[in-house]
Amino acid sequence: MARQHMGHHGTASSSTLRSGLLLGLTLLLPLPSLSVAEGVDRIVAVVEDDVILERELQKKIDIIRQGLSQSGTLPPSELALARQVLDRLILEKIQISMAEKSGLRVDDETLRQTIQQIAQKNSMTPEELRSSLRNEGIEYPDFLEQIRGELAQQRLRSSQVNSQIKISDREVQHWMEARLKAGANPNAEYLLGQILIATPQGATPATVQAARDKAEKLIADLRHGADFRQVSMSSSDASEALKGGDLDWRKLSELPTLFAEAVPKMKKGDIEGPIRSPSGFHIIKLMDQRGGDVEHITKTRVRHILLKPNEVMTNDDARKKLETIKTRIEAGDDFGELARGNSDDKGSAVKGGDLGFVTPGALVPEFEQAMTDLKPNELSEPVQSQFGWHLIQVLERQESDDTNELLKKQAQDEIFKRKVDEETELWLRRIRDEAYVEIRVPELAPDGVPAEPGQSGP
Repeated sequence: MARQHMGHHGTASSSTLRSGLLLGLTLLLPLPSLSVAEGVDRIVAVVEDDVILERELQKKIDIIRQGLSQSGTLPPSELALARQVLDRLILEKIQISMAEKSGLRVDDETLRQTIQQIAQKNSMTPEELRSSLRNEGIEYPDFLEQIRGELAQQRLRSSQVNSQIKISDREVQHWMEARLKAGANPNAEYLLGQILIATPQGATPATVQAARDKAEKLIADLRHGADFRQVSMSSSDASEALKGGDLDWRKLSELPTLFAEAVPKMKKGDIEGPIRSPSGFHIIKLMDQRGGDVEHITKTRVRHILLKPNEVMTNDDARKKLETIKTRIEAGDDFGELARGNSDDKGSAVKGGDLGFVTPGALVPEFEQAMTDLKPNELSEPVQSQFGWHLIQVLERQESDDTNELLKKQAQDEIFKRKVDEETELWLRRIRDEAYVEIRVPELAPDGVPAEPGQSGP
């Protein structure tokens, strides 16, 4: 495939294989115990053609409460926590529904490989991971479905948001000129916390003013000593609310554009806001900052054979065919000839599958991870990405200390990450606003008011 179609399709602020056994599950927490008659599992919310049951919501709340307890974080009130978890679950249902309708399915082999990687990152075998989850009170089938859902959502966001982002040469040049002019270290990093008071699409002036008033009250509370993480967990509409608003360490140009001007002027502990954006009103706090040195860059010359599943060739068929091709290459057949005759990436097929020299971050995460793990001339096992199945071979590697090239790569990476964050937040708010959501437990609806049938909450 053409390189521009392989670039930057993984989300910046998160990867599938986050550290910790709870993985993506740690983004969810335990609900206030909803008193229900024995044997009755009432519907908490209707989301498109699906429903959220009380026991399902309670299970998510229990998992999150456990994660918070293990990290030593005091959770917000039970009602605030339940609302946050329900909102995350609603967004999850919407995205999974969209992924299914788009045909973005995660097959069992991909799920197996992901679980194996999760186990490896935790220095365990898959069997030990399963046992550890059981000891934590997490049912293994539930864990598998959670991971399958996260993978599907990642692919959906990649197809809906990441793949649509373009970076012009002018943007890169402007970034480089600004950094050089300011004499700023391009690797200086900032640890920010964020609270978002969201406004729906087409909000009335009164709704916007109410959101601003709420944001200003929260700022006043924070400046009088309220704990930022607690306020985020109880009041923020941002996707990282249940992490205490933590945006993780980011370089200046990785931050949303609307924060970039304010952050360099802030001191550790400073709070700024409300900052208006199409998503609503933001409150930010500079938790910490650190410098960094420019590192050398490793360029890799790589080639691949791509097979795209279709109506005739299933996922399993594509994987097995690549395994056969790999066996032929190991027996002496020419990689380049097999690429020319079989690869569905027509741009590289004519060059024997050669993608030329690529820099870190230029290719989709699954491809890059497999490429990084390979020694020169070594063949990978079949690797699945959103484009299909790849057979990968590294030809050679080169170290580069070209300052201009390093800055250009950093510019491309950081501009992309910033755009991804901004566009993803807007996209999530849009699909939430446009989806059919009916919350049937009044106390769990925003501001205690159930959403009207056919509408979503803010």
